[in-house]
Amino acid sequence: MLVIDDLRRLNKVQRSVFTASLLGWTLDAFDYFLLTFVIKDVAAEFHVKIPAVAFAVTLTLIARPFGALVFGWLADRFGRRPVLMIDVLLYAVLELASAFAPSLIVFLALRLAFGFAMGGEWGIGASLALESVPVKSRGVISGLLQEGYAMGQLLGALVFWFIYPHLDHLIPHMPAWRLMFVIGVLPAFLVFYIRRHVPESPIWEETRDARKAAGVKLGLSVFISLGKHWKIVLYAILLMTAFNFFSHGTQDIYPTFLRVQHNFSPPMVGMLTAIMNCGAILGGVAFGTWSERIGRRRAIAFAALLALPIIPLWAFAATPLLLGLGGFLLQIAVQGAWGIVPVHLNELSPQDARGTFPGAAYQFGNLLASGNLVFQTQFAENHHNNYGLALAVVAGATAVILAGLAFFGPDAKGKSFTAGAAV
Repeated sequence: MLVIDDLRRLNKVQRSVFTASLLGWTLDAFDYFLLTFVIKDVAAEFHVKIPAVAFAVTLTLIARPFGALVFGWLADRFGRRPVLMIDVLLYAVLELASAFAPSLIVFLALRLAFGFAMGGEWGIGASLALESVPVKSRGVISGLLQEGYAMGQLLGALVFWFIYPHLDHLIPHMPAWRLMFVIGVLPAFLVFYIRRHVPESPIWEETRDARKAAGVKLGLSVFISLGKHWKIVLYAILLMTAFNFFSHGTQDIYPTFLRVQHNFSPPMVGMLTAIMNCGAILGGVAFGTWSERIGRRRAIAFAALLALPIIPLWAFAATPLLLGLGGFLLQIAVQGAWGIVPVHLNELSPQDARGTFPGAAYQFGNLLASGNLVFQTQFAENHHNNYGLALAVVAGATAVILAGLAFFGPDAKGKSFTAGAAV
């Protein structure tokens, strides 16, 4: 009921902005996760081992912080709306290009470029949405917005479940995994919705006018502000490193875990991944809403620790029923913590760098955690393909570290983004 009430509090323009930001992150995540479902197939076509293709995910994560910096700076300089449209179109085109990679080297290069484009979307979309909604609705909107990530993986799981088995031989000499990336061009159509229905952030327009009046050069103010607040920048990057180990360490290798260790068919893998992401969406919305009552850092810490007793069921169960239950419950905890991230980073952000700071902190955390998938696949292969053990080791260690970083860190719940912010 609280979620519904908060959504009703939004006016028509605010709902359009939120919808565009949610869809942007959903489709961005959809394009990212398509690869995680077909790693085994890509490796087979290029005649390499799974870790070699898993390196493509590492390259994507490495490139994301640089995209966040560039697109974030452009968004602070020229506005959230036009830069968001350019970014969405770019990552969709690069996803399509991945379908036609003639070799593993070209494929890796395209995934690197895709990561650069992907890095810009989250920070810009989150800032645009959270700068446009009432302060009291931030927790709920944050939870819903972040779960666009889970919705993207859920969408990918549904495609893998229902469509992927029918793609082979649909087009001569084009394997099913390549057609998955052709489907990934769909986000390009979101640009038309943004152009027609989404206005510029009112907070960005107000602060732009204020900085112009004060004689501040808009291109430099972002980096000046980040330099003055270097301590919070470093803390946020460290926090997001733990967050990214928590999410990527429990999600990216999951389809491979089901396909290789349990020998499940694509429909079964798709179904279990879809069930897992239903838990993720529930957790993100619930903990995002709850953070309005108990604060951001306490809600994050509680969600992270909640994962610990669930890990044995999630990683070591033997039947599809128990694996599905474990995945559902674990992602309530993982994405419960993540549901607070958009609002937490935006509230911790320096005023003049809100287009840059959240996305850059998030994606530099991704950079530091980017070797996780390669580590997990190699760890699993060195332990007789025990992917469950690799999942459990990363999830357990990260849950404890994340809880500590969050609980003893700062909390700026309810911070005013500007004197004229909506309340």
